[in-house]
Amino acid sequence: MRTGLERLLNEPRRFLGSARVGLVANPTTVDRGLRHGADLLHVHGDVDLRILFGPEHGIRSSAQDMIGVDAGRDPVTGLPEVSLYGATFASLSPTAQQLSGIDVLVFDVQDVGARYYTYAATMALCMRAAAKAGVKVVVLDRPNPIGGVQVEGGGLEPGLENFCALYPVPQRHAMTVGELARLYNTTFAIGCELEVVACEGWRRDLYFDQTGLPWVMPSPNMPTLDTALVYPGMCLLEATNLSEGRGTTRPFELFGAPFVDGRALAAQLERERLPGLLLRACTIEPTFHKYAHEPCGAVQLHVTERGVFDSYRTGLAVLVAVKSLWPEQFAWRTETYEFRDDVPAIDLLTGKPAVREAIDAGRGLDEVAALAGGGTDACDAGRDAALLYD
Repeated sequence: MRTGLERLLNEPRRFLGSARVGLVANPTTVDRGLRHGADLLHVHGDVDLRILFGPEHGIRSSAQDMIGVDAGRDPVTGLPEVSLYGATFASLSPTAQQLSGIDVLVFDVQDVGARYYTYAATMALCMRAAAKAGVKVVVLDRPNPIGGVQVEGGGLEPGLENFCALYPVPQRHAMTVGELARLYNTTFAIGCELEVVACEGWRRDLYFDQTGLPWVMPSPNMPTLDTALVYPGMCLLEATNLSEGRGTTRPFELFGAPFVDGRALAAQLERERLPGLLLRACTIEPTFHKYAHEPCGAVQLHVTERGVFDSYRTGLAVLVAVKSLWPEQFAWRTETYEFRDDVPAIDLLTGKPAVREAIDAGRGLDEVAALAGGGTDACDAGRDAALLYD
């Protein structure tokens, strides 16, 4: 198969003409030989690359989550480098001045198939800015690493829009970034001039390890495809005082806290008969982030059958179980989360305050999961027209 980047490199004039080009890129912006797209486009005789833009974590670097990235000059190409992840929400979008020297803005960043992952939000904000500036957007598509079939989760209530959820698409959306761009542009009315350079040879039933492409970590705590598979549900733990495994070698698969008894938690979760999953009680000691250098009772998720595994239901099950077992010690995050401090972080991730309220009230998993679903009518209506692959 070929990614959008590889297709563009074969026929740059077809997609870019003689335009002045800006590129949104990160360490995943590579061809199958692991050569960075910025380097390849910079030396290509048919491409006039003028400026680079970096999303969260940076263009070539690996800054940790929610850490601002500075602007500067790219050390390899010497091109100006603009950070799209600074200290304010306004810093997440390119300015009119930054776009004034280009005709086309190319986006090529590997997504992981979860609504909260901020790269698709960066793409949407770039599309909004480009629409105002009269700049065309070209999205170089890449596979959804966790497939394009299974959808999990629910929508987003008005007023809860945030950098982890700009639009009411499900937590596991089963779309590529190119398909999301088409959905955002039409169904959610961004209205920019948009072209998606689709992958060749990808099918919706394929996971990343079936594509033949090399895995480059999309972010510092997304080391493997296994991480991406559990992330749509286990990212919910970011909104709690549970460690989501940052600072361990298996983030989001490992989770716990000093107050957790791993055996008791595993036993409670096993009663929910979560499909495609085995649970192993263990102990973790994160090297950074929550509970750095503190022993934590923990559980590890072992996905045994990914075609039936439901990450979002599993994440909700963890919250329900920990709240029921340790109601006095468990707590929701109250600090600022992705530039918002006016609502609990868990509401920004679930998109529905009723989910938090039901967990706090001691409701069972089935009731919590029912409240967490629905609310994706607009996405559902526009989805088929946005899809590019069989």
